[in-house]
Amino acid sequence: MAVFSLVAATFTTIYITQPVLPIVQAEFQVSEAVASLTISMVILGIALANLPFGRLADFLPIRPIILTGGIMVTACGLFCALTHNLSLLIGARFVQGLFLPALTTCLAAFLGRTLPPNRLSVVMGWYVSATVAGGLAGRLLGGWIHPPLHWRYAFLTASALVLGATLVALKWLPRESFQKKDSGAEKDPGFFQLLGRADFLRILFVGFGSFFVFSSVFNYMPFYLAGPHFEASTQTITLIYLSYIIGVIMGPLAGKVSNRFGNGRTMIFGALTFGAALALSLIPSVVAVVLSLSGICAGFFAVHSTAVATLNLKLRSSRGRANSLYVLFYYLGGYLGITVSGMVYVHQGWTGVVVLGAGMLLIPLATGLKESAGFREVRK
Repeated sequence: MAVFSLVAATFTTIYITQPVLPIVQAEFQVSEAVASLTISMVILGIALANLPFGRLADFLPIRPIILTGGIMVTACGLFCALTHNLSLLIGARFVQGLFLPALTTCLAAFLGRTLPPNRLSVVMGWYVSATVAGGLAGRLLGGWIHPPLHWRYAFLTASALVLGATLVALKWLPRESFQKKDSGAEKDPGFFQLLGRADFLRILFVGFGSFFVFSSVFNYMPFYLAGPHFEASTQTITLIYLSYIIGVIMGPLAGKVSNRFGNGRTMIFGALTFGAALALSLIPSVVAVVLSLSGICAGFFAVHSTAVATLNLKLRSSRGRANSLYVLFYYLGGYLGITVSGMVYVHQGWTGVVVLGAGMLLIPLATGLKESAGFREVRK
């Protein structure tokens, strides 16, 4: 519960401005792409900081890393609540992103090295569920607090949650004893050695491709719904993020399905579900959009949780570095997805975003087919 609370609180901070992006755009008189920097710069910061924090997670106890991350994320959140300068807001969001891996990547490595293999897939599913709960909470805070107050008040709430969860984690996470490795012992694989493994690299690109599409959909959906086909209010746009609840269920469920049918087949199912739901969003109907987002969440979180579990099952050491590489690719995919899809949306609208996303989903589909073939060979 300490891990779940900390991860959920951390992810609450990432997507606060997403449901009110049209409001941010109007308030600062900027384009959709510039307003989206309040999200994409957080993601870029996460991507850049993951490798250093991943290396630290392999050599240092988890508690001081959590304390540093919790203090910095909280301080940046409070600054975002106080500033009225868009450039400073975006800058603070970037710094916030730089310290978020201290509360996420390092915890994933901690779980990977302390859990037995038969528990890892399910618990990693719950870890992913915590990211879902946090992502949903941040969007609801940003969208529902806006009408009675200002959307900046959501940053105050999120900062309080992060600080409280950090203190809980410092109290309840077990202390670890790190022993210096014998000089004659086999050296753990480094970043370049991990990247040299084709099976590992495929999983990294699954995270990249799937989050490329997912971040694009949820970042430009508010503009799509606020447009002429729907003319939806901020409250209505915020309500659609309740589809995120599907991800809370899909995390642990995907772990159980993977244990029975294999990670490859689970990944194939997730990619196909994701693609079909993405196509459904082209129908100009609120009901179709709600069903589409539910399917998108189900497919994405099936792919994501399966990829995280597969990555950790492939390794016996260097899990901190491995998880940091995964999150690096994952958030680079998110950053590029928002950036590239922003340009596509300006010129081609929602249809262009859907077509681009469909092409990127070929990555998890192809990887799932490869993993499924390997699983059949192992069973034989």
